[in-house]
Amino acid sequence: MLLPKKVKHRKWQKGRSRTRAVETRGLDLSYGQFGLKSLESAWVNSRQIEAARKTITNFLKREGRLWIRIFPDKPITMQAPEKTLGGGKGSVDHYVFPVKPGRVLFEIDGVAGEKAKEALKHASYKLPVKTRIVSK
Repeated sequence: MLLPKKVKHRKWQKGRSRTRAVETRGLDLSYGQFGLKSLESAWVNSRQIEAARKTITNFLKREGRLWIRIFPDKPITMQAPEKTLGGGKGSVDHYVFPVKPGRVLFEIDGVAGEKAKEALKHASYKLPVKTRIVSK
């Protein structure tokens, strides 16, 4: 699973999830011929990224090249279950990447178009956002 080696601040504030906000970075394909682009905003955690990566590599039988364009670096804290209120902020439970519409999540190169699109379609089922397959 993906998680940062070191972070500047151990616990972050949640921030605001603006549903209408559109991504300004990571909009175009930079490395591969085919990519998976998000159409919604959500938090994608490291388990979901790993599940999608495994699905793609398994479907492609380790041929071609895969780039993961997102990295979960936002810490999410959780209080212990059945704990009373007033104990402060909980400890870091997992890390997420806040995805906005328009962000390219994965890129593939070095395989046939139909096979790449099928692999990305299978990977999209593992993610909590609606996606679209894009190509150069």
